[in-house]
Amino acid sequence: MSDQIQRFLFDDTNVRGEIVQLQAAYGEVLARHDYPAAISRQMGELLSAVALLTETVKLDGTVSLEVRGRQGVEVLMAESNPGGELRGIARFDEARDFDPAASLRELVGEGQIVITLDPKEGQRYQGIVALEHADLAGCLEAYFSQSEQLATRLWLSADGSRSAGLLLQQLPDDHSNKDPDAWDRVVHLASTITADELLGLGRQEVLYRLFHEETTRVFTPKALAFGCTCSRERVANALHTLGADELREILEQERAVETQCHFCHTRYHFSAADVEAIIESPQAPPPTVH
Repeated sequence: MSDQIQRFLFDDTNVRGEIVQLQAAYGEVLARHDYPAAISRQMGELLSAVALLTETVKLDGTVSLEVRGRQGVEVLMAESNPGGELRGIARFDEARDFDPAASLRELVGEGQIVITLDPKEGQRYQGIVALEHADLAGCLEAYFSQSEQLATRLWLSADGSRSAGLLLQQLPDDHSNKDPDAWDRVVHLASTITADELLGLGRQEVLYRLFHEETTRVFTPKALAFGCTCSRERVANALHTLGADELREILEQERAVETQCHFCHTRYHFSAADVEAIIESPQAPPPTVH
């Protein structure tokens, strides 16, 4: 399985789709954290879902998908960008024993899903969806129906080593007398896919298995990979926002500032001289050489 996402559409209809499969990127996320099986599985679905959303909204910026819970799992979050970089993180009660087969709703209880679109230019947008369905796919379908008013269906699956997702979307009717039954027909066909097939078959095999009787146009796939957007400059900017008093108080206790990226575990060290420079300006000084 290669880490790729691929767009397709059905000729002479107003129906489009995306299919994604992940293995290496998913494994990179899990390798940096010791997650229980249930959380690892949900993280896989989240990574596939955010990749699908990024290609669907066509945003020149970052798309993040965050599930906020109120019981065993506090946060499940995945992020993607147009360059095909994915990352994710979970925060949960480490003392709790999670059922490996638990659904998303069972893991987080009453909660919400926050979809954030953060363009390089322009205003940040957030959409909030109540966690009213058992799984992530159902919640995202409700989001598109309510917020975007676009009929959308998703199928997501992950097993701790592989993750995959399929999205179908009905575009607005342009009154060109396109196939009026196409949406119901292709959704019915897609609904016959099993989790094992979505994870175990190649993308082309999945599309042929489902839609070989349709006139399907498939576009060049796009590569995906694990990638973290943390940097020394970003961390310095975050430290600058803490203010001089708090930073100097940390220095009095620790003599330096040590911090670590929650996503990729990269460690950043700022000496007392570095911190004083950050107080003056958020521009990160180069690492102090000893």
